[in-house]
Amino acid sequence: MTDETNKNGPDAAAAENTAEAVASALEDAANQKNAEAPVAEPDPLELLKAENNELRDRFLRLAAEMDNLRRRTEREIKDAKTYAAAGFARDMLAVSDNLRRALDAVPTEMRATADASLTTLLEGVEMTERSMLSALERHGVKKIDAEGQKFDPNFHQAMFEIPNPAVPNNTVVQVVQAGFTIGERVLRPAMVGVAKGGPKAEASAETAGEKNA
Repeated sequence: MTDETNKNGPDAAAAENTAEAVASALEDAANQKNAEAPVAEPDPLELLKAENNELRDRFLRLAAEMDNLRRRTEREIKDAKTYAAAGFARDMLAVSDNLRRALDAVPTEMRATADASLTTLLEGVEMTERSMLSALERHGVKKIDAEGQKFDPNFHQAMFEIPNPAVPNNTVVQVVQAGFTIGERVLRPAMVGVAKGGPKAEASAETAGEKNA
């Protein structure tokens, strides 16, 4: 038998098959070893830390929500106490206006020459008006001091303009009907007449500053 025959004969094929089988067996063993390798367990301490952080975040959010709810509830209760009587107070102002109209309807000359009965009647009406306004003030209803102030559309309602160059423009020079506030809200704006034709308030302030300098 020649050397070529020995290289390519049955023995060579068998050796090749054996090598492949060994390689396959080693690969299977490696795969099995990897499959059987234990999975690393998470650190219990790290798990506790993560859970603690999550619970802390939940607690902080809940505490913030409860604080906001408490503040909102307190504000709503305060507003309810302050403004609950707004409708009633507005109706009482209408009564006070009628009392004032009754007093203004009596001329000054008639008051000066009035007899005791009329004088007593007028004094009684004035006392009633003062008592009503005092009771309203005790419940947070206050009169707006408008005359001589700069016109403010948040508190005043302009009814007409009065030419008056002696005072700054848009100054309230006449109050037709008194205005009132309740708490921080306007219950009724003051109906006023404002000056027209005078210098602007800002310009007047600058001029006063120059004179003082």
